[in-house]
Amino acid sequence: MTGRLVLGGAPLGQPGDVGPRLRAAMASADVLACEDTRRLHRLAQDLEVTFTGRVVTFHETVEASRLPGLVAAMQAGQTVLLLTDAGMPSVSDPGYTLVRAAVDAGVEVTSVPGPSAVTTALAVSGLPCDRFCFEGFVPRKGRRTAFGALVAEPRTMVFFESPHRLADALADAAAVLGEDREAVVCRELTKTHEEVVRGTLGSLATWAADGVRGEITLVVAGAPAGPADLTPAEIAAEVAREEAAGETRKDAIRAVVARTGLPKRVVFDAVVAAKTP
Repeated sequence: MTGRLVLGGAPLGQPGDVGPRLRAAMASADVLACEDTRRLHRLAQDLEVTFTGRVVTFHETVEASRLPGLVAAMQAGQTVLLLTDAGMPSVSDPGYTLVRAAVDAGVEVTSVPGPSAVTTALAVSGLPCDRFCFEGFVPRKGRRTAFGALVAEPRTMVFFESPHRLADALADAAAVLGEDREAVVCRELTKTHEEVVRGTLGSLATWAADGVRGEITLVVAGAPAGPADLTPAEIAAEVAREEAAGETRKDAIRAVVARTGLPKRVVFDAVVAAKTP
């Protein structure tokens, strides 16, 4: 007889968002695995929940070493409740490795659904949300390359970003995806100082330049359908802007082709025409 793994959706900021099922799961779990024990105790206090289960830390620096013991506990018939600091476990938070290990061990995996910054930001963004993709945290290195791979992505895109890297990320996104691309920065969702700032990537990069604090979720509109309607002079100016940012002529043309949807020959000819006296 085996136990089970329960993924618990923790509130993003407001304890009142937690329903009775998570309270019951916390009170009855044999093992509570969490990112931060202090946050777990604070959540229990806010929810007026008393738990008697064993508490185990589970974050990226220790998760590999914790897996055997947690799997063994579930195989022995215990229920393990996994909670992250906010939102749903496994969504850019610890949890995937434990879910995978439980599945491989034949242990039941279930959840107590709760808030998610991804869907919350998407819902309030005002951007199309019938189709979207979640890209997690923007890479610290190679940001422009990462954004370049998404130039032609037609779906609304959702990213996580740290506040001290937000301005640079928005500037790189504007350079690659286009300054006029619609975007929304959601800061401190559901918390006292919640802020939703809408604009273009260019305007948001300027807004963030003075510094931003708090948890950040970035929502960016997908690529427009069909090729852009630009004059040869405007096309050449787009290429020149890429070159000014440090790209080679070849890479600059490739970036403009990807961003505008225009044929490579059209972009190349526009650059040649602009260089011709």
